[in-house]
Amino acid sequence: MQTGELTGFRFPLTQGGNTEDTRRGNEVFVAKEVTNAAQREPLQMMRAAQTRAMYLLCTLLMLTMPGLSPAGEDKGEATAASEILHGRLELKRQATNRGTTDETTKTQLKIDAYLNGFVSLLRIEMPFPDDQTDFEGDPFRPRVGDIKIRTGFRPFQIDETPVSTYIEITFPTADPESLGSGKYQLTGGIQPTYGVPLPELYSQSHKMTFSPLFKQVVSVAGDEDQKNINYTQIELALRDTWRSLFWLKLTPKPVLDWEQDARTGAVLELEAGWIINRRWSTWLMLGTRMWGGGVPSTYDHRVELGLAFLF
Repeated sequence: MQTGELTGFRFPLTQGGNTEDTRRGNEVFVAKEVTNAAQREPLQMMRAAQTRAMYLLCTLLMLTMPGLSPAGEDKGEATAASEILHGRLELKRQATNRGTTDETTKTQLKIDAYLNGFVSLLRIEMPFPDDQTDFEGDPFRPRVGDIKIRTGFRPFQIDETPVSTYIEITFPTADPESLGSGKYQLTGGIQPTYGVPLPELYSQSHKMTFSPLFKQVVSVAGDEDQKNINYTQIELALRDTWRSLFWLKLTPKPVLDWEQDARTGAVLELEAGWIINRRWSTWLMLGTRMWGGGVPSTYDHRVELGLAFLF
């Protein structure tokens, strides 16, 4: 048996076959492949355009929301008490080693809008994971990740302790889908903030707080081929602020994955920050795994560099 070649494909030619018919058949095959590719390209372009349009719409809504004023969440000690804040912009770069699907090397943009009322915070979180998901990554080849939208509520008091709550929705907007969960997720969180008493010698220049965050994450819809999500995470943040200029925060983050019969894992993060002025702040965070692999929101090692602006 002989073979003929056309555009990289090989087609059999029997000794008694009609060479002209084979050539025409090859041309028809190639024409169909070109047509199919042309049909798929607009669908891919449309999906990418819809995702970008959603990002832009959410950003514009956050920035143009009327009646903005300070919210109960931490805005940094950089602002004067009498100054009215409209929101906060945050940009951070994370280099992550051996993380789960939602914990890879990425650049992340976060926009907060502070409201005056029962709803005190609106947030959109837009991750841009690198095309290469290893620790080094490739910051010049970002992709679209799963965006998150959070609604925070006005803090309430329990024995003079402020307690913040929020609800967050995660949308499966990642492109490609392998960089996301493929699931719509619902998160509920509650976080009290306790003042930690210090000796008089240190209390004049230091302010220490303990803010444990309890949150539950569960998938509610999405790709049935992707595994369901149901886990509880606790963040035990201990923060020390020195002279309203620098801060140091230590945060263990244990996780219980109910989809894996309450399998546990945890990471430990140490963050050092500098309040540059009333508007700007920056920080460096180092994280490492304490125990447990294959548990959501965990990783082996992480380095994070962030910059925030209050407006």
